Amino acid sequence: MTSPAVRRPDRWLILGVLCLAQLVVVLDNTVLNVAVPSLTRELGAGTADVQWMVSAYSLAQAGLLITAGGLADRYGRKRVQLIGLALFGCGSLAAALADSPGRLIAARAGMGVGGSLLMATTLAILVRVFDAEERPKAIGGWAAVTSLGFAAGPVIGGLLLDHFWWGSVFIVNLPVVVLGLVAIARLVPESKDPRGDRPDLLGAALCTTAMLGLVFAVISGPEHGWTGARTLASAAVGAAALAGFVHWERRTEHPMLDMGFFADPRFRGAISGGVLVAFGMGGSLFLLTQQLQFVLGYDPLQAGVRVVPMAATVVALNMTGLGARLAARVSAPVAIAGGMALMAGGLAAVALFGRDGSYAGTCAGLVLMGAGVAFAQPAMAAALMGAIPPERAGVGSGLAGTLSELGTSVGVAVLGALLTARFAAGLPAGFGGDAARSLPDALRHAADGPDAAALADRARQAFTSGLTASQLIGAAAVLAGGLVAGHLLRRAGDRAAPAAAQGPGDRAEVAG
Repeated sequence: MTSPAVRRPDRWLILGVLCLAQLVVVLDNTVLNVAVPSLTRELGAGTADVQWMVSAYSLAQAGLLITAGGLADRYGRKRVQLIGLALFGCGSLAAALADSPGRLIAARAGMGVGGSLLMATTLAILVRVFDAEERPKAIGGWAAVTSLGFAAGPVIGGLLLDHFWWGSVFIVNLPVVVLGLVAIARLVPESKDPRGDRPDLLGAALCTTAMLGLVFAVISGPEHGWTGARTLASAAVGAAALAGFVHWERRTEHPMLDMGFFADPRFRGAISGGVLVAFGMGGSLFLLTQQLQFVLGYDPLQAGVRVVPMAATVVALNMTGLGARLAARVSAPVAIAGGMALMAGGLAAVALFGRDGSYAGTCAGLVLMGAGVAFAQPAMAAALMGAIPPERAGVGSGLAGTLSELGTSVGVAVLGALLTARFAAGLPAGFGGDAARSLPDALRHAADGPDAAALADRARQAFTSGLTASQLIGAAAVLAGGLVAGHLLRRAGDRAAPAAAQGPGDRAEVAG
């Protein structure tokens, strides 16, 4: 489908509405991080419980996003977005009223279902409203809001927890949901592909099962043993579902994810880069908020405020257009690889300086991370959408969201599991098994010992060591993602050059 010949006069207002819907969904990826101490105390949640509270939301989105994009293409992107926002609001209310870890996890999964419908439509509507000339600037604004949501979550959560109970981090979503429903209904245009394929329900079930099984294995490993029956069984189920998903998508007439997309190096580059950025960023921010509170002693609000420099840098570079202008001077592979190298450097700085209690060094790392996000994220989104046929914009938007949500959930699970394992290994022999569930548990155990001060200090040192190692692994993953994505996108450019000289028919073959 081609861009409209006449630009809509209200297109920037529509972008604001889309960003509002995106913001409220993205916020809930990180807003819960600063509530970890409160949840540990008031709901009796252990480390694995907290990881599932965070991961259930992301996994529900990641498992359904591509299917949600297909539904939006077929039945209408505006309609699906309204349904998603309503479901998200209902899930938020249920989460606020939860009185046990299990009920909160279930409510978070319900929020994730609504969030999947929202995130699968936002970018698809954006690329239909803006023409090719204005689209990079619009995607830059969308990317800035997405990053702002991830970084502002701890700040908003800290402000609320400073004055209210932990459920307020969900209640605050409700007025935004109401405003979003009214604004979307009045302003956002409807669009759909009447030739859209029917939903691939088996593919969605296999995809969700695969991710749940694999991530559950990662979370269960430290507590139940990496060779334990529970861990191996869930890993086997996840791996079998993943193999079944790939096999089914190759043979079904209406695949949820066309495996032919992977033939395009642009697609592979955007996929690899997006997953690893979200892995490193999501997992490291999950660890950072615990570092600021458990190790450096900040309260939730103080911890949230100290994450602001990253969001402020992203907004300053993208909202002013400076990031887009600088990125336009270099190729997409250079912008993505360079941006992700900056992110990796920032993550490493946070890990190394934060270990010694230096917030100045941590702040410098957060600024580097923000600059990297501002350069890399819009370029990756544009590369991904450029590799998807326009009539599959919903699926493309769903894929973009899947990268973020899948990477974040796996990042939280993997880096959280590494932290738990390293923490447990570093505790003195006198600590009981339950002490390794979380730092507060270890400190309570230390308080009952004969040398409370020394035991508490050993527990903090073990926790800090685990945090540093896990954060450095996140930095390495982001750097690897930048190198891989840049290489694949450069190869795509090398292929596109001779194709351009051969004619439109050959270009279509190369892109396919």
